[in-house]
Formats: sequence, structure tokens, C-alpha cells
Amino acid sequence: MDALLAVLGAAALLLLLLTARLLLARRNSSPRTAPLSLLVVAGSGGHTTEILRLLSSLSQSYSPRHYIFADSDKMSEDKIRTFEQKRAETFSNSQFTLNRIPRCREVCQSWSSSVLTTLYSILYSFPLTFRLKPDLILCNGPGTCVPVCISALLLEILALKKVIIVYVESICRVETLSLSGKILYYFSDYFIVQWPALKEKYPKSVYLGRIV
Repeated sequence: MDALLAVLGAAALLLLLLTARLLLARRNSSPRTAPLSLLVVAGSGGHTTEILRLLSSLSQSYSPRHYIFADSDKMSEDKIRTFEQKRAETFSNSQFTLNRIPRCREVCQSWSSSVLTTLYSILYSFPLTFRLKPDLILCNGPGTCVPVCISALLLEILALKKVIIVYVESICRVETLSLSGKILYYFSDYFIVQWPALKEKYPKSVYLGRIV
């Protein structure tokens, strides 16, 4: 079991290290030695658990880590604080921030009204993303990631900054993508799936096996 977890952790590490290399290679300026700023979108329940498993394999090179989650999501906040407190035992200079945005869609909310709440969430997210100016965004499917990633795309459209978006579809998605995945499949720089059936349906995706 420990060997399996080690392999999975190595895969997660390889994923983001590769992304960071590609990000730096795209830049015309000389290589920098400073850490890469990482924005992590957390979601309630399993989404946050999966994303923290990925983060546990990353070195301190990904710092600071800026967490974004829905303003009504108390569970994610508690999990992140516990994770970062444990991480600080290994990395004494560990840096992170907690940031909240309005939830795009509540459970049982109508689709028509969710359009308005999503637009509001995007308007709220853009100044936050502009202020944080991350190098990388890592997300795995909660609805909160859609306005955040759209805000990052707006930064690029306005020539303010290019932000690399890495989307990792949840392990529970075996044959179909989540709604967030269906949207961000077309906009993410790297779209990772964990089941071969999804790779067959979505050729742009990258299949690395189970990584969480």
C-alpha cells in the first residue's frame, strides 16, 4: 500500500513539475529561481480531499499556495488549515492564503438563476485573481473553479498575465466529465483524466492513471 501511494505521489509531483517547466519555457525572460505561485481551487467534500492529496506530493517550490473556496464552504477551510499546519512541520517557511468567493450554484438551485450567480462569482473572482497573479491554477471539478479559471483567462485576454490552468478530473468520474470538466476541457492548458474511457472520449485530455 505504501509503495502504491509513493507511486501515486510521484505521478502528482511529475504532473506539476512538468507544467512548471513548460510555463517557464514559454516566457521570453531568463529563467527565474523564485518559487511558482500556485492557486488551488477547493470544493466541499471529496474535491478538497483529492486536491490535498495531490498537494501533499509537491515541494516547497510551489509557494505561496493561494486557496480559493466558496464562502459557505466551512469544511474545506478546516481541511486546508489542518493540511497546512502539518506541512509547516516539514517546511518552516510554508506560505498560504485562504480566499473566499460567492458560490456559483447552491444545491437544488435552478439553472436559470445559477447563470446570474455564476456571473456574480466571476465579477467577484476577477479582482482577486488579478491581485494574486498566480503562475499556475490547479483544480479538480468543484463549481467554484469555473469563475476562477474564467478570471484567469480574462487576465490573458487583457495581456495582464498568462496563467497556466491544470485541470484534474475527479477520480469518481469514470465515463463522463463533470459539468465543470465539460466547460474547462476547452479552456484549460492541461486536462488530466484518471480513467482510460475518458481519454477515448476526450482526445485532448492526458491520461496518467490514478493519481489521487
